[in-house]
Amino acid sequence: MNETLARYLPEHAVKPVFELIVANEVHLKIVNERMTRHGDYRKALGGKHEITVNSSLNKYKFLITLVHEISHLVAFEKFGRNIKPHGGEWKYTFQRLMVPFIRPEIFPAHLLPLLARHFKNPAASSDTDATLALALKQFDKENDKNYIFEIPYGSNFRIHNGKIFKKGALRTKRYECVEVSSGRMYLFNPNAEVELLPN
Repeated sequence: MNETLARYLPEHAVKPVFELIVANEVHLKIVNERMTRHGDYRKALGGKHEITVNSSLNKYKFLITLVHEISHLVAFEKFGRNIKPHGGEWKYTFQRLMVPFIRPEIFPAHLLPLLARHFKNPAASSDTDATLALALKQFDKENDKNYIFEIPYGSNFRIHNGKIFKKGALRTKRYECVEVSSGRMYLFNPNAEVELLPN
């Protein structure tokens, strides 16, 4: 297990993550990329705690995602199954489990203040924190994707299922974008990864 974890995690995170996995009896599956989520947790029928994490994540996103999912397990076990998945109990648990990893031996120094700020009140996804998401993106494998907030107003872009949209205005926290073929309006998270098309 340690050898497998070492392929996906920062070196100094391997031992403490392994200890978290053992202590919480986690059955970890590293899976092919899913567009809709980085990871998930579920309690299987036999009572096994199953956590899946996308293999395509860079090592820092992988660590944050894995601890995020273990936090669901720990919060449900401690506070009961009726809590909100990303409510106060989960936030408290995620903060408590993540703080020991926010160290210069594990994360690059320029990420530490961004992580410290994010974990004062962690969101359901680190992707919703634009500054942190952009900083973490630099460690991804090269690809032709852009975040929506990076592309010009009025430009066309393609999403993972092939649909094409035109970027519109920012409305509170999300961008209004029109699907080119249907004319329907959709709201996009600023950090949705898309393929910019030539206009």
